[in-house]
Amino acid sequence: MRIELATQPGDIRHPNEDFVSVALPASGKGGALVLLDGVTPPPSGETGCVHGVPWFTARLGGALLELAVSERELTLKRCLSAAISRTADAHRDSCDLAHRRTPQATVVVARWDDARVEYLVLSDSALLVESPGRTVTAVLDDRIERLRALGPVTDAARNAEGGFFTAAADPDVAARAVTGSLARAEVRALAALTDGAARWVEVFREGDWTDCLAVLAKEGPQALIDRVRTAERGPQGERPGKRHDDAAAVYTEL
Repeated sequence: MRIELATQPGDIRHPNEDFVSVALPASGKGGALVLLDGVTPPPSGETGCVHGVPWFTARLGGALLELAVSERELTLKRCLSAAISRTADAHRDSCDLAHRRTPQATVVVARWDDARVEYLVLSDSALLVESPGRTVTAVLDDRIERLRALGPVTDAARNAEGGFFTAAADPDVAARAVTGSLARAEVRALAALTDGAARWVEVFREGDWTDCLAVLAKEGPQALIDRVRTAERGPQGERPGKRHDDAAAVYTEL
């Protein structure tokens, strides 16, 4: 098995709000990966939380990874729901969890053993699945993209019917995630990317998802992030929105 991961803040003056980790149980049977992209608050910084987004993604990511590995009888939706509840309980007495900008994150989690590969995607991070024949499938939660096609996406669409969903303080949001399961023999490799790393495909159009996974396999996650940074410094980087974003990627050959 080969596992490589990398993450880099968009601005070294600010904490990285992404989280990425992999766990391989001591039993040697299977494993899990978790990748989160913390949602950056508006310039005012008002979130109702005294801790901040990096604290939230570390708590949620750690809880989700532990549950995915140790509670294998639970579905990934139930693992995410329990991790959200555990994280909310850790700061509900000190923070306003009902605030629309309470710390939140996109989620990708994959879990495997000798028989199956399970996955969950919530919001706009990406999971890539490569078959033994080297066909690459992107597992995406495309709610935000569908909304953008209709016009500007406002805060009112966040965690609302007809809008898009992120992991915040409501455990019921886990039911909104895109999930699935594949036979272990159908999966050669997995890769997960926050949208800061997926920009190489989705924003700068340097290649498609198959090309992206090929870069990860040949050069590693840090090389993909480096390519994104190069593109951000070029003419294509001069566009509305963040010029640089936190980026995280993990590549796993099963």
